[in-house]
Amino acid sequence: MAGIDRARAFLDAARGALADDPRAQAELDLCEHRMYQPVRVALAGSLKAGKSTLLNALVGQDIAPTDATECTRVVTWYRSGRSPSVTAHIDDGRTVGIPVTRIDGRLGFDFGRLTADRVDHLDVEWPARALQTTTIVDTPGTASLSTELSDSTIRLLAPRGESGSEEHRGRSGVDAVVYLLRSLTATDTAMLRRIGTAIGGSSGPLGVIGVVSRADELGAGRMDAMISAQQIAGRFAGELERTGLCQAVVPVAGLLALAARTLREVEFRALAQLASTPGAELEAALLTMDRFARPDILPDIPADLRRSLAERFGVFGIRLAVTLIRFGATSSTALAAELVERSGLSELSAIIDTQFAQRADELKSHSALVTLDHLLAASASAPAAQLRASVRRELADVHGFRELRLLSTIRVGGLDLPPEQIADLTRLIGGSGIDPATRLGQPADTDVPELRASAIQAARTWRSLAGHPLIAPDVASACQVAVRSAEGIVARLDEPRSFSGTGDFSVGTHSPRG
Repeated sequence: MAGIDRARAFLDAARGALADDPRAQAELDLCEHRMYQPVRVALAGSLKAGKSTLLNALVGQDIAPTDATECTRVVTWYRSGRSPSVTAHIDDGRTVGIPVTRIDGRLGFDFGRLTADRVDHLDVEWPARALQTTTIVDTPGTASLSTELSDSTIRLLAPRGESGSEEHRGRSGVDAVVYLLRSLTATDTAMLRRIGTAIGGSSGPLGVIGVVSRADELGAGRMDAMISAQQIAGRFAGELERTGLCQAVVPVAGLLALAARTLREVEFRALAQLASTPGAELEAALLTMDRFARPDILPDIPADLRRSLAERFGVFGIRLAVTLIRFGATSSTALAAELVERSGLSELSAIIDTQFAQRADELKSHSALVTLDHLLAASASAPAAQLRASVRRELADVHGFRELRLLSTIRVGGLDLPPEQIADLTRLIGGSGIDPATRLGQPADTDVPELRASAIQAARTWRSLAGHPLIAPDVASACQVAVRSAEGIVARLDEPRSFSGTGDFSVGTHSPRG
C-alpha cells in the first residue's frame, strides 16, 4: 500500500475514533486535503541569513522581497497561481489584498497602514513552474523574533512546542525544512532540535537540510570563497550528524545563484567588457563595491550598470563571472549555467529533488501521521488510544526515512565501506532517484522481470554482507536498510498494477516484513 493510501486509511479510522470531536474532524479534513497538495518546504534560519534571496534563486524569479520590509517579519506562503497576488490573513480573521510594487526594479509588498503584528501570515500566489510541485514557506529570522512572531514560527516548524495553542493542537505546518546557517550557534542547534522533534517524532529528524548561506561572503569575496564554504559545510555536517539534526549541509551563494538564473544580456556584455580589462586595473576597481560604482572608475561601462552588477552579483560573483568568460564562457547562457553550478544551487536542488520532491508522498503521509498523533493524544477515549499506538508504530517503521538518515551518514563519510559499495548502497537507497531502475542501476526501459531479478540479487548481496561476522555494527545496520529497500522494490513490482519503469514510483514507505 502506498504511503498516501496508508495514511488515508489511518485518517478514516481516526474519523471514527474522534467522531464526537467536531474540531478534530475539521483538522482531519485539512490533513486529508493537504496530502493532495504540493509538498510544503519551509526556509528557516537566523535574521539576514538570505532566506528570501535563496527562495528567489530556487524559483528562478524575483518573487520575494529581499529588503528589510514588513514581510520579513511575517510567515509567508508562496504557492502556484495563475497571476501574481498577495493576501494578508489578519489576526481577526479578515483577509486583505496587498499590492505588489516595483521601485527602482526592486519587488515590494505594500502593507499601507497595516502592520506586521496584525498579520497572521501572507499568502503569495505566483505563476512559477517550481511552485507547481512545491509550496515554499519563508519564515522570519529566528534570532530576532518577538514572542508573537516566535510563536507563529514555532507553530509552523515545531507544532509540539510548548507554545502550541489549542487552535493549532494537531496541525503539522510543513513537510520538510531547509535551514540556513551563517554560523552554527546555540540558537540554531536549539531550533534544529525543536524542528527535528516535531517533524520526526520518535523516528528522529526527517526532511531537514542545512545550508551554509551567503557562502561567497565567508571568503571575503575571494575566488576560493566556495572552497572555504565547502570546508565549513563539512564541519557543520559532521557536528549536526553526530546530534542527528539534519540530513545534509551544503554551501550556497544565494545572491550569485539568483543573479545567474536571471542573468540579462546587458549584464553579460558588461561582464565581458570587465573580462577584457587588465587584471590589475580590475582588481583595483573591485577593492570595494563603492569604488567599483564610482563614475571615474572603468568609464567605458556606465556607473549605474556597474552599481547594478555589484548589487546583483557581489564582488565574488563579478570575479567568478569574469574568470569564466576569460576561460571560454562565450554566451550569457553558458555563463549562467556555470555560475549556477558554482554557486552551490545545483547541488542543493539535487538534494531537494532526491530527498524532498521524489519523496513527496512519504513526507506528506508522515506529516499526516504526526498530525494524527497529536489529535489522538488529546482524546481520552479507548479507541483513540488504541489507534494512536498503531500510528506511533507506523511512524517508527517508515523505512523511507531510514533511507534518508543513512544517506546523511554516507554524505558526511560516516560509513566504513569501499567506494564502489558506497556508490551501490547510495543508489539502492534512493540517493540518485527513487524509481526502481535508478535504484538498481538499470536502464529506464528495463522490463519488470529483469528489474525483479536484479532486486532479488541486491537483497541477497546486502543480506550476506550484513551477516559477516567481522562487520561493524553501523555497517551491518546500513546493509539491513539496503536489504529492505531491495525487498521493497520486489514487493512493489509484484503488486497487480502496471509499471512503466519511470516516473511516479516510490519504494520504502512501507516495505515487507519478516
